[in-house]
Order: sequence, then structure tokens, then C-alpha cells
Amino acid sequence: MADNELRHLPTPFLTLQISDEESTGRLANDLAMALRQGDTVCLSGDLGAGKSTFTRALIRSFAGEPDLEVPSPTFTLVQSYAFDRFDLSHFDLYRLEEPEELEELGLDDLLETGAALIEWPEKAEDLLPAHALWIQISQPDEESDARVFSFFSEEPGWQTRIGETLRIREFLQGTEFAGSERRFLAGDASLRTFETVDAGAENAVLMRWPFLGNAIDPSVRGYMEKVHLARDCRSVVAVGTQLRQRGLLAAEILGSSIEDGLILSQNLGQETIVVNGRPVRERYFAAVDVLAKMHGEPWPGAVELPDGASYRLPVYSTEALVAEASLFLDWYVPESTSEPVDETMRAEFEMLWRNALESLGNAQRGWVLRDFHSPNLLWQDGQTGTDRIGLIDFQDTVVGPVAYDVASLLMDARTDIDVELETDLFDAYVSAREKQTGAFNRSGFSLAYAVMAAQRNSKILGIFVRLARRDGKPAYLSHLPRILGYLDRALEAPELSELKNWYRRYRP
Repeated sequence: MADNELRHLPTPFLTLQISDEESTGRLANDLAMALRQGDTVCLSGDLGAGKSTFTRALIRSFAGEPDLEVPSPTFTLVQSYAFDRFDLSHFDLYRLEEPEELEELGLDDLLETGAALIEWPEKAEDLLPAHALWIQISQPDEESDARVFSFFSEEPGWQTRIGETLRIREFLQGTEFAGSERRFLAGDASLRTFETVDAGAENAVLMRWPFLGNAIDPSVRGYMEKVHLARDCRSVVAVGTQLRQRGLLAAEILGSSIEDGLILSQNLGQETIVVNGRPVRERYFAAVDVLAKMHGEPWPGAVELPDGASYRLPVYSTEALVAEASLFLDWYVPESTSEPVDETMRAEFEMLWRNALESLGNAQRGWVLRDFHSPNLLWQDGQTGTDRIGLIDFQDTVVGPVAYDVASLLMDARTDIDVELETDLFDAYVSAREKQTGAFNRSGFSLAYAVMAAQRNSKILGIFVRLARRDGKPAYLSHLPRILGYLDRALEAPELSELKNWYRRYRP
């Protein structure tokens, strides 16, 4: 077998002809965005085909450092890089004398914490992971910079992932960010991923939110439907456009492909209302002004989309609120007691919550952005009024008790809000609402605030344990003491005495 012949693989699932080195760099950038921890990418081709050039471009793109030094591992055989997203290891097996020597290089261990890029993979024969992506690079014309990239894999998922990242590039080519550099920004607690796209002086945020439809796990789909979680990016377009039209600073949409689940939006920065882990009073009061403005006017139940279709906002039903609060039973209680919840305990919990929620029959209802807290409130230095707060992550907006978002802000799950600051912010909100209308009911709002605060903190306790145990994100457990403190604070409301007694009996 020739050194550059691929092993046991069918015809390529994709073949691309790349015209020049700049286009090769963009392809490396696109592949860097598709990489996941545990991946193996094998780069095959003759001497001078461009394997090292492509690999260096990919590593620099992954790092977000175009000038990063990427030495050839020809003599060391492997060079590893530690990155925040995950680690990368660059292998060059040209000098490998026996395939079994690959075990000494620790490939399996390195894949536990990162991904591997392997030049001359043929030297390892059949010792490489079966799920690897193989890329054959060839040079059709020795006098030009053109290259042909052929993609092979026995793992069907690679075809999907490569197709998705290339569709993102195609989407960007139809915007003012054609040819831009893509950089991984974040993957949140849902199915969405985010990138920044940089075209020199201008940059934007690209959200990818694939519509999974019936492909999603039935139990997950059932929960999403019960609690009214959005399933595709139409909600972002609808809610964001309406917020901007009402004078609030939601990120402007610069381009979208709803069918592909892609939205390109204005980059509002990354500075939040928290600095060095602590709340900044001025910024929290500015956020209160945003809520007061929102709650001082009516909002539609449905919004027309650019294609003429209508997006109807779900109603935050009692069933949804009880199901969310029950995450406390599903995840937090078993975590803290090592015992499952019995049906008697669950029935009493749900009954008490239904009673508490029914007491809010006269509470003001309107748009509830649902995650109105520090990670999603971006500080706009130099702006004034409500323009000081940039709004993101509002895709799950519902129509429900507006006190929910006030509780979300004043008992911020990601930072410590002491009682004094909470009280000052509460009074500022009430004062602003009383100036808007003499009909504002402070006592009724106080009850709605306490109920929504207790519900939200119960839910978050469950969600954070779920993120730690089911999704492998243990850092969320560090927030539990804060959330427990907030829950205790909310349950001090006299109207919640029965719920308070339940939590006293059953919460460790």
C-alpha cells in the first residue's frame, strides 16, 4: 500500500477543490469550529501536499491566535496544546518505526481531554480510532497553490458535522462577513452553540441552533413542550425584533437562515452587570429600569416573522411552573439525600405549589424573558438609560407573571445579592412602576415576587444538579449554597408558610 493510500475506507463523502492558501485557511477554520473533545483527524498525502500547513492553520484558528508558534513534531512525534475549550495534540508519525509505538505516545489518554490531529496516519496501520475523520490532501497541479481535499470516515456523524460547518460558511458568504474568521464563543446549557465572526474592524455573533424535531429524545422533548422551551430560532427573531422596536437593546439581527437554524447578530460585548464576581449596583439599577419599562406597556401574544409567518408566545401555565419547580424533587433531593422521592412527598409538593400559583390570579402578566440575570445582561459603557443594558438569551420568552423576571434579577443565580441590595432594587422597581400608574398594587406584586422567587430557585437547584450529574458540568454545584439561601429568603413571605414548612421537613 502506498504511504498516502487510505486504509479500508469507501469513496469520500466529500471532495473539495481549494484554489489558494487563503481558502485553505478558511477550510481549516471551518473544521476547527466542528471539532469536539475525543475527535481524531487523520491527514494523509504526499510530501509537500500541505498537511502541515493545513494543521498549523487549524491549530491557530482553534486557539484564536493567528501568530501562534506551531512547531513541527517531526522529531518529538507529538506536540500538545492546552486550550480553554479543550486540548489539541498534533502528531507526526512519519518517523514511527512500528505501529505499536503509537501506544507509547499516549493517544488514548490525550483523547480523554482533547482532540488529535495526525499527519502520516498510515504509519499507525489499524491502531487509530475507527471513528476518525480521514482527510486526503492532493495537489493536482504542482505549479499552483490549488489543493483537493477528500473527506472519509466510517463514522456517519462526520458527514453531518462537516456539512453543517460548511453551510455556516456558505451562509456567511451571503452577508457582510464573507471570508471572516470564525471563533468559538460558547456552548450553553441547551443545544445552541455560539461563535464570533471577525471581519477586521467589524465582528458579530453567530448562533447555531439546529431544529431537531422528532429526532430529540422523547423524554426531553416532552419536558420541553411541558415547560414551553423554544425548539428553534424563530423565537429569537420574533422576540428580539419586537424588543428593539419597543426601544430596548436586544442584539440587532444582521442575517438569518431559520431553516438552517442560523442567526447572525450584533455583538454587544461580553461585559455583564457583574465585575470580578460581584454585582455592580449602578448596573443592577439600570437593569431594573429595563424591567420597569417592559412592564409598563402591553406586549403582543404573537409576532409576525420576516417570512410572513406568525410566532405565538407560549403562556407560562401552572402546569409548566409546577413541572419546573419539580426539578427540585427530580434532581436536588436525590443528590442531597441519596434517596428517590416517594409519591406521597411529590403529591404534597405539587399540591402546595398549585395553591401558591393559584393565589396569583390577579398578578400582572406580560412578557417574561425567563433568564433575566447577569450572564444575559451586557453592560454598554458610555450609553444612557435602558440602552446601558444589552439583552441576550431571551429565546424562551413566555407570557406569564412579570414578577418572575424581577425575582430572576434580584436573586441572581450567578452572584451574591445581599438582602440590602435586593431590598433597594425591589423598592426602585416598585417606585418606577408607581410613577407609571397609580393602579400599581405593591402588596399584590410582593406576593407574586415571593412565589416566583421560590419557584425559580427550586427549579435552578434541580437544573444545576442535572447539569453537574447528567451533563458532566460539576462547576454548577458551586452555586448551590447561594441558591439555597435565596430559596430560604423567598419562603419567609407569610403567604408561603405552608411551602416553607414542607421544605423544612424534606430539605436536608
